Amino acid sequence: METYAVGPELHALPSALPIPDSGLQPVNAYLLRGEQPMLVDAGMPVDRDAFEEALWSLVDPADLRWIAITHDDRDHTGSLTRILDHAPGAKIVTNGISLTRLSEEFEIPRGRVVTVNSGSRISIGDRKVSFHRPPTFDSPGTLAVFDHEAGTLFSSDSFGTVLPETVQHVGDADAKEFFEGFDVLNRAIAPWTALVDAEKFLRTVHAVSSLSPARVLSAHGPTVEGRMVTSLMEAMARIPFLPAWLPGADVDLEAALDAHGARAAPDCPGTRLSRR
Repeated sequence: METYAVGPELHALPSALPIPDSGLQPVNAYLLRGEQPMLVDAGMPVDRDAFEEALWSLVDPADLRWIAITHDDRDHTGSLTRILDHAPGAKIVTNGISLTRLSEEFEIPRGRVVTVNSGSRISIGDRKVSFHRPPTFDSPGTLAVFDHEAGTLFSSDSFGTVLPETVQHVGDADAKEFFEGFDVLNRAIAPWTALVDAEKFLRTVHAVSSLSPARVLSAHGPTVEGRMVTSLMEAMARIPFLPAWLPGADVDLEAALDAHGARAAPDCPGTRLSRR
């Protein structure tokens, strides 16, 4: 896993999942360094060893102070308990619903958790971060994280895309392919968008847009900065006006499993990982 810088004191820990008949879904976690370093999400189980090697190349375990879990899906929690074991000074920051669901699988030390809701703020050393409900989500505990110092919005699954090949920056992707994949992913994770009151949905988009983010970092997309942030918000505003998206019924299951097996093999030979 090759990390890369996406801003001052900010690094992406990138991976990807093959999506049959669609392309690759980026799967990113982010490390915000500074006075009290914060990790946003904790990678996939299939990437656990490579993820942790990359993480500890960027920050000493003794220095990590915060692990923001944007929601409880497994592609956001793969290394969570092992990171807690190696970083004794780190605390989890997450929503109470996510914490409850995490507790179904993991033994979470209660003294190492800070629960937050949309609208909450915390100080992490030299900066303040706040928490917000992103427009699209597939878990009720989902929260986006906004770093007020740098204007960075960590948007969880929301604002992601599916691409033929993953790229680091939206400018490196074909715009048509990016927004086609955007429409697919944001409806796939939130099929309920076809049923919602569009006016209420747009209020959520406007609330996130009103933060005036300088960059948007999705767990499932490349870095988006500058004027493209406006285009991203406009694309999200169209989602409730699109029909529901569902995968085709004729997906080649064998090909899908082969793709995932090939993806897992190089980084993690033993993918049957024990749970705590």
